[in-house]
Amino acid sequence: MADHVDGILAQWRRERPDLDVSPMGVIGRLSRAAAAVDAQLARNFAAHDLDRGSFDVLATLLRNGAPHRLTPAALAADAMITSSAVAQRLNRLEARGLITRTPNPEDGRGSLVTLTPAGKAAVEATLPAHLATEEAMLADLTTDERAALATLLSRLLHSAGGR
Repeated sequence: MADHVDGILAQWRRERPDLDVSPMGVIGRLSRAAAAVDAQLARNFAAHDLDRGSFDVLATLLRNGAPHRLTPAALAADAMITSSAVAQRLNRLEARGLITRTPNPEDGRGSLVTLTPAGKAAVEATLPAHLATEEAMLADLTTDERAALATLLSRLLHSAGGR
């Protein structure tokens, strides 16, 4: 099954036969797949009046278990976002009543972020459609192919310096 990246690779091979352009095939497809995935997920989140960042924060609080509370720094680390991005997201979520921020009794300068009942309801209402969207995107892959792809992507993430 040929795709747009195959055409790009053929052009590079013609113009620069002295170079191995095969890495472009992997990274190009990975980039295009990530963009397509992001677009589909964004549509799902928008249908639930959320964006990816808001969903990530709410989901991180929920999956960490009761009392669904973390420090902003722990939230940033667990959701794999910067502390400035967390602050912006928390401001929006707090204004919507989906999280609260209270002083951290263990750190007088810090705060604790807690999922509100409305925030919990929002993430729980979004999660089934989110998983259905992901399932639909993976529908052409067998269980073994999914496992192999997850393993390979984990290795790529590690080698690229991600976590």
